[in-house]
Amino acid sequence: MMEERYDLLKSRIEEITKENQVSEPYCSYFKQVALFLMEIFQCFERISGFHGCESRENALDEKQNPDGTSRTGQDLQTLLKYNHKLYGDILPENYEASYGNPAYAVKLLGEEYGQILCALYGELYALIPIAFEGAHKKEESLFEILIRGELFVEVYCSFCREIEEEDRPPVPESLKEMFYWFVSDYSEEEWEKRTRQKLDPSEDFAYGIIKNSNLDNPSYLFSYGEYISENQIKTAQYMAKLDEKTIKLMADTYTEGYRIGFIKGNKDISKKKVVNIVYPLGFEKMIKLAIANFEAMGLKPAIMRTAHSIFHKNGMGISGFYSDSPNKQFDFDHKEDQALILDKKLINRKLEAIGKAHEACRELAKAHGGPAWVEVFGEKPFVPKVKKEALAFDEKQQKLEAAYRVKTSQLINEYIPGEERSFTIIAFPVPEIGAHYEAIMQETIALNTLDYETYESIQQTIIDTLDLGESVIVRGMGENRTDLKVALYPLQNPEKETIFENCVADVNIPVGEVFTSPALKGTEGILHVTKVYLSQLEYKDLSITFTDGMVTDYSCSNFSTAEENKKYIKDNILFHHESLPMGEFAIGTNTTAYVMARKYHIQDKLPILIGEKTGPHFAVGDTCYSHGEEVAVFNPDGKEIVARDNEISLLRKTDVEKAYFGCHTDITIPYDELGEVSVVTKGGEVIPIILEGRFVLKGTEGLNEALSRGI
Repeated sequence: MMEERYDLLKSRIEEITKENQVSEPYCSYFKQVALFLMEIFQCFERISGFHGCESRENALDEKQNPDGTSRTGQDLQTLLKYNHKLYGDILPENYEASYGNPAYAVKLLGEEYGQILCALYGELYALIPIAFEGAHKKEESLFEILIRGELFVEVYCSFCREIEEEDRPPVPESLKEMFYWFVSDYSEEEWEKRTRQKLDPSEDFAYGIIKNSNLDNPSYLFSYGEYISENQIKTAQYMAKLDEKTIKLMADTYTEGYRIGFIKGNKDISKKKVVNIVYPLGFEKMIKLAIANFEAMGLKPAIMRTAHSIFHKNGMGISGFYSDSPNKQFDFDHKEDQALILDKKLINRKLEAIGKAHEACRELAKAHGGPAWVEVFGEKPFVPKVKKEALAFDEKQQKLEAAYRVKTSQLINEYIPGEERSFTIIAFPVPEIGAHYEAIMQETIALNTLDYETYESIQQTIIDTLDLGESVIVRGMGENRTDLKVALYPLQNPEKETIFENCVADVNIPVGEVFTSPALKGTEGILHVTKVYLSQLEYKDLSITFTDGMVTDYSCSNFSTAEENKKYIKDNILFHHESLPMGEFAIGTNTTAYVMARKYHIQDKLPILIGEKTGPHFAVGDTCYSHGEEVAVFNPDGKEIVARDNEISLLRKTDVEKAYFGCHTDITIPYDELGEVSVVTKGGEVIPIILEGRFVLKGTEGLNEALSRGI
C-alpha cells in the first residue's frame, strides 16, 4: 500500500513542477517546493534502494554511497557540494529570497498565506535527514516522506480547487485545519518513533555509522543527512590525527563522570541497561571508545537525532546527535511554528501520544539511565533578528506551551523516575573558534581532567563558611549592577548536614563549583550581566529582578523597544512562564577556565557548562535536584546536602503541577564584573569570600594563582 501511495505521490508532485493550475504568486511557491521534494525522492531512492512499484527498472546499482554518488573517485568536496545543494535554499547567502524566510514569504504571498506556506516549507525541510535514514529503516522513512508529501499535495489541491471554482485562494482557516489534523493524526506514530530512538539500543542508525565507518576519513559524516560544515570536517580530521591515548582520556573522563554521578547521587547504576548518548558530529572516534566504556558498565547506547520536525522541536534546544545548523536564523524563525495550530485540544492529544509511547516502552524506560551529553563551543555568537512575520505564540498559547512543558516532564518522570537516573555533560571547542583551535582543544582537555582533590579541598573550605550563613551578598563592580541578597536554607544539624554540594568532576565536567537550592523568601535584588550567551542566543545588558526568590521584572538591550526585549527574555529564558524561581545559587571556582577564556578572547563563546564555573551563577527555573529531591545526597565529608528543595518544589507534595517548570537556565557573573561575594551569619557578621574578582577567604588563595598567571 505504501509503495502505491509513493508512486502516486511522486507522480503528482512531478506534475506540479510542470503545471500552471494555480495563479501567481502561489504557483512559483508550489513549483519550487515540488522540485525540492523531487530531490528528496531521488535522495531517498538512492540511499534505500527503494523505487516504488513502477520504477524498479530504474534502480541505481549498489555501488553508490548513501548520498547517491559513486563510491569510486569521489572526494570530500563532491560530498560537501551535494550536501550543501540539499540545504542550499536556507543557507544564509540564499535566505533573503527563500520561502523558508517568513519575511520573504509574507512579502510575496501575503501575511496569512505567507505564514502558513512558510511553516509548511519548514516542515518539509525536516525530510532531508529522514531520507538518509532510509539506509537503516526504509519503511519508516518512506512513511515519514509520505505523510509530509501528502500534506503538501493536499494544500496544493485546495488552491487548485478554490481558484477553479471560486477564482480565489482557499480560506486560510482551511489550510490551518489541514496542518492541524496532520499533527494531530500522526502524533502517536511520531512520538512512538521518537521514544524508541531515545530508549531502545536496537534503534542503531547512528551507532551503525560509528561502528562500521572508517572514522579516519571524514566522508562518513555525510551518512547522517545533517548539514555538514567545516566545523564537522575539521573536527573529524583533528580527531583522526589525535593519538589514541588522548582520545581515550577524553572518552574516559566523559564516561567516568556518568558513572560517578550515580555514586554521588546515591543511585544504583546496576539497575540500568541503557545510556542516551548526545554528541556533535565529528567526535565519533571519542564516542566509539565511550560506547565501549559504557558497555563495560553494562550500558548499551541509545542515540537519537536532534529534533527537526514540528512534532518534537523545543525552541532552539538540542535533543540528540547534532551538527551545525545550516542557518540559525531559519531555526529561530521557525521555533514557534506550532502557533499556527496550537490549542488545548492539540496539547492534550500530544500528551496522550507521549503517554502511549512511553507505556509501550515501559520496560525500556525502566532501564534508561539518563543522558550523557557532549557539547561544543566556539561558534560565532548568534544575534537573532526578530521578525514580525514569523509565527509566534499568543498569550493564551504561551500559557498552554508552558503547561505542556511541565506536564511532559511529569509524564516522562513517571516512566523514567528522576530519583533513579543521572547524567553527565562535557564540552569541547570546534574549529570555528579560530586560529588557536588546537591549542584551545588541548587546554580544554587539560581543563576537563584537572585534579579534583585540590578543588574538593578548597571548595570544602568555602562550604564550611557558607554553612555559617543566613544569607549571601553578591554585588557587581564596574558596569555590572548586580545587587543581590540570597537567602540560605536554615541548617538544623550542622554536624551532619550541609547547605551546598561540593561539585567535582562528575556529572558537570569540568570541576569547579559549589551550589545550593536557595530559600526563596528573603532572596531579592537585581542580577545583571553586561553580555551573556544562553542556549545559542546572545543577551546584552541582561537584568533580572527577584522578589522573595521569584522573577518580578526583566530587561535587556538587544532590541530597540522594551516590549521586544521583554518578549525575547520571556520566550527564551522564562519559556513563556509569567515568573520563575531562583532554582540555584552557585559559586564557580574554576579560575583556570576563566584565564583560558581571557587568554584566547573566547569569553563570549564558552558554553554554560564551563562558563558557570568562572564566577557565581544563578539559575532560573527548577532546582538542580528536580524530581530527585527525596534521594539523600552526601558530600565527600559525609554530610548530607539538605537544601534540595525550595518553597516552590515542595508544592509537589500537594499540587505537583505547580512544583516544576521544565526549565533551568544558568546565568554567570564573570570574575571581572564581580565586586563581592560575602556570607552574612545569623549574628550579622559579614565574611567575604570574593572581593573585586579575587578569592579572599583563608584557604582559597590557591584559586588566585591562575588569575595572577593570566594577567
